[in-house]
Amino acid sequence: MKRGDHIYVMRKGGSYSHHGIDLGNGYVVHFTGEPGSKRDAQVEMTTKAEFLNGGREHVMRYNFYSAASPDVVVERALASVGDKGYNLAFNNCEHFATTCKHGTPVSLQVTGFALGVGLATLSIIRETTGRRR
Repeated sequence: MKRGDHIYVMRKGGSYSHHGIDLGNGYVVHFTGEPGSKRDAQVEMTTKAEFLNGGREHVMRYNFYSAASPDVVVERALASVGDKGYNLAFNNCEHFATTCKHGTPVSLQVTGFALGVGLATLSIIRETTGRRR
């Protein structure tokens, strides 16, 4: 992995992914904490080993955004150290990493969940009313 990469690791048997920015020196900047204990979450710099927590590192690839230079990505990440305000739907670790990398907060996990809930709701409406909407 390279300096400025948006990296992630799967957690809880693949049920979600945790995201951060690789500083290229054995450290990662990311929102800390685990689900259910995010009240005190903040952006921190930790060792890559702490970030991975025994998991396998992956690099996020994007086809639809132009990424900032590694220097800008790392600068954005380091400038955010100490920031708080974690919110699962609007300001999570993936939002943080995409903002550093591309300047836009995006969470594919949240979008995918929202679409899944929407499709599930549509399916329930069809089943209970017997008609398509």
